[in-house]
Amino acid sequence: MTTPRQRLGVNIDHVATLRNARGSAYPDPVRAALIAEAAGADGITAHLREDRRHIRDADIDALMDALSVPLNFEMAATAEMQAIALRHKPHAVCLVPEKREERTTEGLDVAGDANRLTGYIAALTDAGSRVSLFIGHDARQIEAAARVGAPVIELHTGAYCDLVADGQAEAAAQELAGLLAGVTLASALGLEVHAGHGLSYATVSPFAATPQIRELNIGHFLISEAVFMGLDPAIREMRRLMDAART
Repeated sequence: MTTPRQRLGVNIDHVATLRNARGSAYPDPVRAALIAEAAGADGITAHLREDRRHIRDADIDALMDALSVPLNFEMAATAEMQAIALRHKPHAVCLVPEKREERTTEGLDVAGDANRLTGYIAALTDAGSRVSLFIGHDARQIEAAARVGAPVIELHTGAYCDLVADGQAEAAAQELAGLLAGVTLASALGLEVHAGHGLSYATVSPFAATPQIRELNIGHFLISEAVFMGLDPAIREMRRLMDAART
């Protein structure tokens, strides 16, 4: 039996990282987004960070104008970012924690910030954006996500992917079990479940095969593979693996 097609969101942040390394106009993240769309991406993710280390404000403007598929606007839960999201009204907003010193994104502490997030999310929802929260699989965080009014969570798969890469099979299996338990809990609470962070050809299948996971968001690995095989074939291969696991 085939389960419904799982959406693939392609994160184009690190095309902008490469551009910014030389302060040039290329490679253009919008061009990458259009290639991703043609290759089978169901949406594009872009993270506008406080320090603008990769995606810039002008990139968001250009993506909103150019895309036919939805834009998932990843952002910290700050007043500055909320104002930008309310101005653009993207299809989706994914709230993530953000620290200037971090190299990548970690899980949001929804339970510890529930009172503030409730009103913050409501304003974005009222503007027409679907709000998701990027969190770990801890039951306390998932239950808090349901309480604050976000319809979607995105589960952080990074720890599992790191354990697989390090050859720690037993620990990876335990982490995967925790993630799948989180999927079950979230679904029971009426949340739509997405997953992402660190996913590769070697790690995508368990999440693609899980019917309750509606969307995967993948970026750094695909941009890395594009160096060797091109962005279009890199995305098509990920789409193939997702569809094969879904059957």
